[in-house]
Amino acid sequence: MEPPAPRRRVTIVDVARHAQVSTTAVSKVLRNAYGASPEMRAKVRRAIDELGYRPHAGARALRGQTYTIGVMLPDIRNPFFPEILDGITGSLEDTEYQVLLGPGCNGEKAEARVTEAMIDRGMDGIVLVAPVSSRARLEQVASAVPTVVIGRHGSSSLYDTVTDDDIEGASLVVGHLAGLGHRRIAHIDHHETDPARLAEMPNARRADGYRQAMRAHGLEESIDVVSTSYTQEGGYEGAKRLLTRPHRPTAVFAGADVVAMGVLEAVGEAGLTVPGDLSVAGYDNTTFAAFGPISLTSVDQAGHEMGRNAVRLLLDRIADRHRPSSRVMLSPTLVPRRTTAPPSS
Repeated sequence: MEPPAPRRRVTIVDVARHAQVSTTAVSKVLRNAYGASPEMRAKVRRAIDELGYRPHAGARALRGQTYTIGVMLPDIRNPFFPEILDGITGSLEDTEYQVLLGPGCNGEKAEARVTEAMIDRGMDGIVLVAPVSSRARLEQVASAVPTVVIGRHGSSSLYDTVTDDDIEGASLVVGHLAGLGHRRIAHIDHHETDPARLAEMPNARRADGYRQAMRAHGLEESIDVVSTSYTQEGGYEGAKRLLTRPHRPTAVFAGADVVAMGVLEAVGEAGLTVPGDLSVAGYDNTTFAAFGPISLTSVDQAGHEMGRNAVRLLLDRIADRHRPSSRVMLSPTLVPRRTTAPPSS
């Protein structure tokens, strides 16, 4: 018995005939272009659903657009990055664009491989989340394809940026802990290996904000920074070091929620309690921070809003490659929960 013949691919001509409109009208609806009435859009959408039409990415690329957006995430294990991704995909839900992900793996070589693959496959735009590549490399990518960078401070005429006010976020944490009566407030930072990009990285801004806030509250002599990594392992290692101090801190500001998880693990392993023996605050306000048994005090930097802003800027740049670059900085808020309390006597 011979296998069934492969089904012929549904074309834009088939959709136009089924909807009883022109192929130009179908194209306008697919591109979400001006000039298609609501009635026409409804007819075309109905025909697309009934026929199971799928746009041919290769053919679209030949015409100059693939309707794909590449998103580079540095670490898929960090629970904050999906919040940004939700904002991106939600904003593209009613468009023809499809999001494709690539892991940056917190390294320049991996980032270069991912971005080059996205460029080679003709993606219409790229969102780089917390990239570690040099400014020159980011501008090289942006010169090839419309690009938005999330989480890097500084500016460029070639790409748009969306950031959180990390200095203010750190100040909110220190102010909260100092207001509870803490004086020995330590900070776990992400070690930066390249001094050239130090001023642009969010972890460096948070460490600077911590130091500035400690001085503002008269706690300069108690400044204590441990540099590890923005991972659960980094939080665990940093807390182990802090707990061996002759005068251990009464509160720890972890640079990210995932870091705070490692701190909580080390504190429990040492037979101590949170917040009885040590108050802990994080940064990102990820979903698990609000989980009842954890109830982590954290800074909300509005990941969904970051993603939505990135899409808005990217679509504007796709429409006009030569427009002036834009910078969006969001204002963080503090969400106090049960992991912070006044220091025990």
